[in-house]
Amino acid sequence: MTQAAKPAARPLSPHLQVYRLPLAAWLSITHRITGIGLTIGTVLLVYWIVSAAYGPDAYGAFTHFIGSPIGYLLLLGFSVALFYHLCNGIRHLFWDVGLNFEIAATKRANMIVIAGTIFLTVVAWLLALA
Repeated sequence: MTQAAKPAARPLSPHLQVYRLPLAAWLSITHRITGIGLTIGTVLLVYWIVSAAYGPDAYGAFTHFIGSPIGYLLLLGFSVALFYHLCNGIRHLFWDVGLNFEIAATKRANMIVIAGTIFLTVVAWLLALA
């Protein structure tokens, strides 16, 4: 009978405590999270439409909720997720056609996505509150 081969002493793969993810990886993870957030936020949109269909009492309850600090926080989170997902989705379209794969171009695109998200969110809220 033969003996089993002794496993080679290989190094373990780096884990999150050792390996520092690049910004592009964090943005990719965040893209997935915001996609889930947008799906959940759509429930809020449906609630708004249904409350308008049910009459003034239901619509009044919705406007009271959405006008509260929690409602504003939900709307802010939804708008940030929407604009982030939009900007990052445009970056993915560039990647789909084979552009911006160089490290410098990817770093520049990372900053454009973050800046675009902040800019679009601020402009939308300024226009909405004006």
